[in-house]
Amino acid sequence: MDAGRSDDPIEDADVTELVTGALAGDERCWEEIVRRHARLVTARIRQFRLDAHQAEDVAQTVWLNLLEHLGELRDPAALPGWISTATRRECLRVARLDHRDLAVDPQSDGLESAVEQDMGARLLLVELVQAVRDGLAELPARQRDLLVLLVADPPLSYVEISRRLDIPVGSIGPTRARGLARLRTTEAMASYLRERPGTHAGEKGVRDAVAFG
Repeated sequence: MDAGRSDDPIEDADVTELVTGALAGDERCWEEIVRRHARLVTARIRQFRLDAHQAEDVAQTVWLNLLEHLGELRDPAALPGWISTATRRECLRVARLDHRDLAVDPQSDGLESAVEQDMGARLLLVELVQAVRDGLAELPARQRDLLVLLVADPPLSYVEISRRLDIPVGSIGPTRARGLARLRTTEAMASYLRERPGTHAGEKGVRDAVAFG
């Protein structure tokens, strides 16, 4: 037996085999899908600082939705991305419900308390940050690395960026422009922008994504 391979074919199966098996009703394939991606779901949930009950509800909803829509997945290799996006959206839904349920002082002149405003701003930032991160992951390495270096703290000079990426200083500006244009057309950013018309995804979004992490 190869060193590194287990005696269990389920543990050695690739994601396509697991999805095919789960769709055929093999419970072990489904359990393996959940086992492999449980940490991804947990990591996404932690970004929203939900309480234990909310976190459990989100996880259960994500797995139920996946079970319901597994047959609609065109490319099994895209499963981690689907799970990540589904978890983020469910976290946002739960957080927004919690936001609406916050008590409002009837004596206040405003419709929202300071706490509600802070929560709303945080939700917007978290949603933008995740969309930018997911979008950056879709970019070619050269464009992604350049955009990240351009928002480094402390700032880097074009000469230093040129040295690190081994590209001419004169190509930094055009590459930056192409990278930002491509970022806005990634699946992650396109989805975010459709949900929030008028939003602009530029270097500020990239800067927020880097700084927020």
